[in-house]
Amino acid sequence: MTGPGSGITCQMIERDLSLFLYGELSFDQEEHIHQHLAGCEACQKALAELQSLHSALDQQDLTVPDGLLVAARRSLRQSISVEAERASEPSFWQRLVAWPAWKPAGAVAAVAMAFFGGRMTNVQLAGLEPSSAEAAPMVSRVRYVEPNQAGGVQIVLDETRQRVVSGNMEDQAIRQLLLAAAKDSSDPGLRVESVEMLCSRSQEAEIRNALLAVLEHDANPGVRLKALEGLKAFAKDQPTRQVLSRVLLKDTNSGVRSAAIDVLTSVNSQDTVGTLQELMRREDNDYVRLRTRKALSDMKASPGIF
Repeated sequence: MTGPGSGITCQMIERDLSLFLYGELSFDQEEHIHQHLAGCEACQKALAELQSLHSALDQQDLTVPDGLLVAARRSLRQSISVEAERASEPSFWQRLVAWPAWKPAGAVAAVAMAFFGGRMTNVQLAGLEPSSAEAAPMVSRVRYVEPNQAGGVQIVLDETRQRVVSGNMEDQAIRQLLLAAAKDSSDPGLRVESVEMLCSRSQEAEIRNALLAVLEHDANPGVRLKALEGLKAFAKDQPTRQVLSRVLLKDTNSGVRSAAIDVLTSVNSQDTVGTLQELMRREDNDYVRLRTRKALSDMKASPGIF
């Protein structure tokens, strides 16, 4: 089946709906999906079913082996760090060519050391692990190697130690660490996982205020949507409604704006009418306009002049 006048099939739309929900598509891709949804009831139904499925999955408790998440994050960050450094640093071959006093045997030895040193990147090096069983585990990697003036080899290592902190949401220290992680500007994956855990304590004013700040200011739409989930129970709360109104008019992601409409209109309050009418005036996304018009109609309010 093909969407109205678009050349895009329903199968193509349904394939991308999960990415659409999490804000992972480009602007043009989102626009194509919005235009298709505006005129296709089948795909609107598929989107609603997928939203229900995601909501049900979010409520399921999954058992994850201890340490798996920490290990996965560590591996990912180390890989990203290695690639960034490789792109910015002079290569070993550049340093090799620039070295002024090579001897043939020394050059061969250094090249061999560089080759095997590269193989050791991102692994724990034998003989360099902590001797104490209680010491924090150390990860060592070879950053670069070069000959020294004594005729030997100099190896520069990057070493990091990690500490695992365990507790529950009743622990103030755990909550503070999660609040700090939710503000981590460099890692949206870390932020979304932290926000998800904080949502279980959204009844606490400090955590709810943090979720409101994330919803209004985080750069990643997936993180903002996760914060919005934790604020659904506070649709009657006036500070929450004020933030939601600003999000409706300022958020750049149509999925976030659409979800904010759902939360705001879950409470029948006339204070929303003006915001929705203003949204109708400035909104350029057909699907969001359709949702806004329906919300105003349900409240028996005029969509205004636009």
